[in-house]
Amino acid sequence: MAEAVRREQLGKGAALLALSALLFSLMGVLIREASVTVNNETIVFARNLIGMLFFLPMILLGGFAPFRTQRLGSHMLRALYGLGAMYCFFYAIAHLPLADAMVFTYAAPVFTPVLAWLFLRELLTRRMMLLVLLGFAGVLLVAKPTGALFDPKGLVGIGASLLAAMAWVSIRIMSSSEPTSRIVFYFSTFAALFSAIPLFWAWQPLTPHDLLLLGGLGLLATVAQLVMSHAYSMAPLGSIGPFSYLAIVFSGIIAWLFWGELPDASSWLGAGLIFMSTLLSIAMPARRAK
Repeated sequence: MAEAVRREQLGKGAALLALSALLFSLMGVLIREASVTVNNETIVFARNLIGMLFFLPMILLGGFAPFRTQRLGSHMLRALYGLGAMYCFFYAIAHLPLADAMVFTYAAPVFTPVLAWLFLRELLTRRMMLLVLLGFAGVLLVAKPTGALFDPKGLVGIGASLLAAMAWVSIRIMSSSEPTSRIVFYFSTFAALFSAIPLFWAWQPLTPHDLLLLGGLGLLATVAQLVMSHAYSMAPLGSIGPFSYLAIVFSGIIAWLFWGELPDASSWLGAGLIFMSTLLSIAMPARRAK
């Protein structure tokens, strides 16, 4: 009975993580459109500000009681990890070919099983590492990185992956006492406060079109964050982490629909490897260490 319940939780966590991958891919479309006229500092701030305002009606109607916490320091640390990853990712987008930046962005699940083992003592098996590496091989085939992958600036991209993985592990750590809505609320609040600092020297006037794009991407990011946080609170990181690779597949489909960018043979092969790794991670779930 316990095994059946655990498998059900694992399936729900994987489905939620796949949904969050789709929402993050749609957010990427709006970021791509907004970045034509809006600088990165403003985009990062807007993403977090909208997330903070998302909870305002809940606080006005239900009070602040659901958001009271005894783990303020943990929330701040999680926000620093997430915001650091966000800035590193945008830096990689600005200074590296997009394909290389995408590889770094979705490399985070490669680190999560090891970090989950270090901080949570979740079981790390050879099969789990094999599946994660299989998924990452699919990411490489889809993204087709160039020689710029080995540029010193690529270290920033690696930093984005490590920081994102640390943020996911921190979510898993706090999920024992903190509900999903509280985790996302404090992340959005702290990240908005911290990301407001660069606006003192990077602020720019915005058009109504810019504001519409920024509002949309902020809303999508918040909902995706809520779904992702709930997914990681339901299942071990090492078991469902490969499902975040689906964002590469969704992004490829969206790019084809919106901009006519048709995937080539290696992209289809990579997508197949990504799906294989995600399905096998559910079909043969790893037991969590006691």
